Amino acid sequence: MELNSQVLTLEKQEEVQTQDQRENSTLIDFKMVTFSLSGKDYSIDIMHVKEIAKAGRFTYVPNTLPFVLGVYNLRGEIIPILDLRLFFNIEVPERTENKLENLLILNIEDQKFGVVVDKIDKVIGVQKSSIQPPHPLFGDINIKYINGVVENGNRLYVILDVTRIFSVTSETEDAQPVVRYTAPQQQVNVSNVNAEQNSKEEVISTEEFVKTPSKTESNVAESSAAVNLDFLKQSLENYSKFYVSPVNETWFKRRADEWAAAHNNSYQIQNDSEAQEFLKPFWSQFTGTWWSKEYASNLEKALPENSAKQIIVWNPGCGKGTETYSLACILKKKYPNAKIRIYAQDTDLLSVSNASLMSIPNELGSEWYGPYLTKKANGEYTFSQEIRDSIMFEYHDCKNTNALPMVDIVFARDILSLLDNKSQDNVIADFLDKMKGNAIAFVGDNEALSQSFGFGEKTVDALVVYNKD
Repeated sequence: MELNSQVLTLEKQEEVQTQDQRENSTLIDFKMVTFSLSGKDYSIDIMHVKEIAKAGRFTYVPNTLPFVLGVYNLRGEIIPILDLRLFFNIEVPERTENKLENLLILNIEDQKFGVVVDKIDKVIGVQKSSIQPPHPLFGDINIKYINGVVENGNRLYVILDVTRIFSVTSETEDAQPVVRYTAPQQQVNVSNVNAEQNSKEEVISTEEFVKTPSKTESNVAESSAAVNLDFLKQSLENYSKFYVSPVNETWFKRRADEWAAAHNNSYQIQNDSEAQEFLKPFWSQFTGTWWSKEYASNLEKALPENSAKQIIVWNPGCGKGTETYSLACILKKKYPNAKIRIYAQDTDLLSVSNASLMSIPNELGSEWYGPYLTKKANGEYTFSQEIRDSIMFEYHDCKNTNALPMVDIVFARDILSLLDNKSQDNVIADFLDKMKGNAIAFVGDNEALSQSFGFGEKTVDALVVYNKD
């Protein structure tokens, strides 16, 4: 009775937490490119960012403001290059002649500018309503050049008003253009500019910001495709606690392309329901449901021959137990003379508490499950005592220490993708540590354990099986 009370209390808490999460879900309707100046975080509305680049050896132009480094030939178009650090009176490290600078190419009122920053970071999506007005405490930058401030990932970003800084159309004295580029009286020869810019430059357009891989060094912002993928990864983490890693990256990239094609080239996920829609094709066959005869047969074929008297299985992320019972039946069929022992674990206390009391649909009696079922006095089916005794359902988080014996089989479908990347590495290492020399592992249909993790793999019909390499 006490356990039931605890279960009901936890269930109520989960309902309240789920409701709170839905109420706190926010619409991401503003993207900004983030960068750093002297160790502080800044950002610019992505709509103003045309390209990112890495270049140097700009052509000096006399009689210009001190923060104008010169001009640069961007594919035949001469654009001014300004150092934001100098503009805001921030100390700049001494330049070397051949040093390549990190550039943001901005498009302000149909005119392009290149601005030099310390480091270009990434694209971040926030809700406009979360942006706070600027405050005089940002004493190192005039408040009139700040659109607002916003917190994301425990970092505070100052959003610069680049239209105000670079505008050439303001009419009031207070809003006179801070930077106005006019062609110098001494004509700049384009061919000379080309000749002087013989260092390697790396340029990525904002269109490429969604289509091409990054060609810049590691301290330069990723291409738009990579940036948008990062943005999508963050959304999946926030809404569904789904973590992209080498385990599922191949599926993720393919699915991201499908998603963008179906959503007007948008990689954005705005709420829980969209995150669920994105992940719908990810989950393994028969997740949370009873297995078909064909799938059960394929799994049986993938199991190795094993004459051991006891077969020990680790099944983390067992959920409500449908796959655990199904696996127990197949194991009993494959190894009829062995004692089966399955350690089925999950962090959902309600599920693992009720798994042993699971009601069995009557139609399973006429399916391949039939030999492993018995009929109760009231006519309902239940699994045989032998099958039920073979499973030990436990409330346990696989990220924590697992006091298990060495196992013959690891059956962990989809669970790795619901662990943060560090936990994934730890749990996979735990798999290897717990597996016997001839043991095998199953992961999700759209997950993979590469050789870099220390696994070998083979395909049996439609299933991939992993062993210790």
